Amino acid sequence: MKQLFGGLLLGVGILIMTCSGLCSLVVVFMGFGEAMRDPSIIMLPLLVGGIPFAIGFGLFWGGRALLRQDDGERANFRVPEPPSDGA
Repeated sequence: MKQLFGGLLLGVGILIMTCSGLCSLVVVFMGFGEAMRDPSIIMLPLLVGGIPFAIGFGLFWGGRALLRQDDGERANFRVPEPPSDGA
């Protein structure tokens, strides 16, 4: 169950980071001419797109931590040996 939830968090985090990052990049390049006149306008897409990017990064980091935690638990799991008959 941890693998499923970790994988979902990882995937959703990657999607959110990609969409908000690309959108911010497009807005910055579209407003590049305006930014030459007023450099403070570059902060707007970073603020608006940075918050979802940070949330996506948090989901990505949490999902990766869950997957790594699950790998560690599986490494410590030992299969019991069948009892010997003494023969």
